[in-house]
Amino acid sequence: MNLEIDSSPVANERTPEELLRIIFDYTAKIGSQRSLKSVLLLMADMGREMILADRCTVWLIDRNRGELFTTIAHGVSEIRQPLGSGFVGHSIMTGENLLIEDAYQDPRHNDANDLRTGYVTKSLITVPFVGNDGSIIGAYQAINKLTPQAVFTDRDLEQLKLAASYAGKSLESVMLHEEIVATQREIIFTMGEIGESRSKETGNHVKRVAEYSYILALGYGLSQEEAELLKLVSPMHDIGKVAIPDSVLNKPGKLTEEEFEQMKNHTTIGYNLLKNSDRELLKTAAIVAYEHHEKWNGTGYPQGLKGEEIHLYGRITAIADVFDALGSERVYKKAWELERILILFNEERDRHFEARLVDVLNEQLPAILDIRNRYRDQ
Repeated sequence: MNLEIDSSPVANERTPEELLRIIFDYTAKIGSQRSLKSVLLLMADMGREMILADRCTVWLIDRNRGELFTTIAHGVSEIRQPLGSGFVGHSIMTGENLLIEDAYQDPRHNDANDLRTGYVTKSLITVPFVGNDGSIIGAYQAINKLTPQAVFTDRDLEQLKLAASYAGKSLESVMLHEEIVATQREIIFTMGEIGESRSKETGNHVKRVAEYSYILALGYGLSQEEAELLKLVSPMHDIGKVAIPDSVLNKPGKLTEEEFEQMKNHTTIGYNLLKNSDRELLKTAAIVAYEHHEKWNGTGYPQGLKGEEIHLYGRITAIADVFDALGSERVYKKAWELERILILFNEERDRHFEARLVDVLNEQLPAILDIRNRYRDQ
């Protein structure tokens, strides 16, 4: 159960029972998260509720830029400042816990953020936290006590230190997970580019297909998370082309029936390359590779799936891929004019493509054309 903060002047200190409930509530929620932003927000909320602070901020170190940053500071957007500046910089550099009654009476106070936001920092606590190897990776900072006394106590400091000891381990775990996912994304995109480069395509084709898929997914009503997932995996739709002979892949004229059967194998090859992974990204990429040449009326390949038997991700990627392919010059054809492309898509409603997705394409056309212009082939 969430405990709401009473921000009135008569707010009382938390009882031990309330503190336990807050800790158990938030640690359970934090343990189930894989998004760094979600974890930072929950940690900030936990610290604020534990010690009745007006604001609580979780700061992290950006070593590449020599800065401290927070994307979760109640009431404001991202804040960045030099690594050693302010109370939080001092605390992180020295490992010292700070309990300050009046920020403006202390020379370490960096009032730049107050000036920018219009917020007035009075009392505060800053507590650094460490990762699994014992090195400092960030700090908790609580600002402005909400009790009538309006200053933090040693008890508050001990409670925030408790929260900080948990925060470091949890944050490092989530940051490692995000690093792994980012690596998977990079591998997926690079593999997608390899598949396209074999057929003399530029890397911009996979970029455009990824962006088109994202816009179409959102327009269809998918969540931000699902649209982002599709954007990440759609570059892998033609990965199976790595196994198609150059004589077929780059033939300037029309393929023979036998050559076309060889070409169609790229869907099954791509699926077999990816299907055995335990990673969500690669398993989803396998679906897209397998089904992006299926057709709504059942005449596509390799399985002859029909209608909603085709996974939505495959149906969306099909629209994105065909739109880009028609509008791009290939070894076997010139680029089509936009009007001709749109006529074909409207003719293929409920034949090649799901009618609803063709409607989404028409609705989102300005955004799609903007992407095509931004990622134009050189």
